[in-house]
Amino acid sequence: MKRRIISAFAVLCISSLMISTVVKNNNSNSESSFNATAGIVSMSASNLNNADALVSDSGAVQTAVADASKYGYTNLGMSIAEGNLNIREAADSEASMVGKLPENGAVEILGTEGSWYHIKSGEVEGYVSAEFIITGEEALKKANEVATNKAKVTADAVHVRLEANTDSAILSNVFSGDELEVIAELGDWVQVNVDGETGYISAEFVECGIALPDAMTMSEARYGEGVSDVRVDLVNYALQFVGNPYVWGGTSLTRGADCSGFVLSIYSKYGISLPHSSRAQSNYGTRVSTLELQPGDLLFYGSGGISHVAIYIGGGQIVHASTETTGIIVSNAFYRNPICCTSLLN
Repeated sequence: MKRRIISAFAVLCISSLMISTVVKNNNSNSESSFNATAGIVSMSASNLNNADALVSDSGAVQTAVADASKYGYTNLGMSIAEGNLNIREAADSEASMVGKLPENGAVEILGTEGSWYHIKSGEVEGYVSAEFIITGEEALKKANEVATNKAKVTADAVHVRLEANTDSAILSNVFSGDELEVIAELGDWVQVNVDGETGYISAEFVECGIALPDAMTMSEARYGEGVSDVRVDLVNYALQFVGNPYVWGGTSLTRGADCSGFVLSIYSKYGISLPHSSRAQSNYGTRVSTLELQPGDLLFYGSGGISHVAIYIGGGQIVHASTETTGIIVSNAFYRNPICCTSLLN
């Protein structure tokens, strides 16, 4: 998904927001096919005193502060749905879905139509139920609360290394447009989180800034030809949980799972029992090469040994429980070099 990049040079003031009401969302569900990544902007000062939600003559909800522009939005809206919020082609709950907005996702509000907002987020434009979108000061506070510092890759391909020098071993490879969670900016290097492991990427090849999650299109997960129904079904099932949390030691697809807990819970639906360990899971099934990968196969990653597992979804992409910050996401399958790949499905 394309991100918004806006340059500014000041300090972000973070405001905390406590939301005590539990939102029950019939239009929000955990079905998604995509990567809940974020648009990136650089940091600027924040003043919440004049934030109001106004309705313009065109019906668009206006955020009455310039502060939202630091995130790349003019009329900022934030999702308060539990899980992913369906984005539809028209302002009708029966209309076709054109995308998914992840929990705490940000939107540009273009207008209103009855009880629906016409929105754009990432590459997706459509309609969402206004019941699950907050605006104005409330949206800005929410954005400040959930924004994270990301490094967006600007070169075609870049190594992430184990130490901050070019002689260090390679932890992973990342590609243009990929985003990494920033731990610290260290001059010529940026310390980043890669599936819970610490790595370093040259600051020359990334742009760091504040990020908000944006929408996921319905076409981001593609399947190859000749894929069995069970493989397609497994991948579709796994993608329902994109946007849900990462929890160390967890196996719940809704309340939180770690990488191997996510895989074992997905496969258990199809009668396949796996241990709760990525290293142990690599001993199950048949080894396949990256050229032989089909949707539903497993890829194993790590530095110095297997420490992470993901499910291949086709089109060079994986779905996996990545980190506590990102949760369950879709990524490039070769964002780092897999140690091995296995197939457990016929």
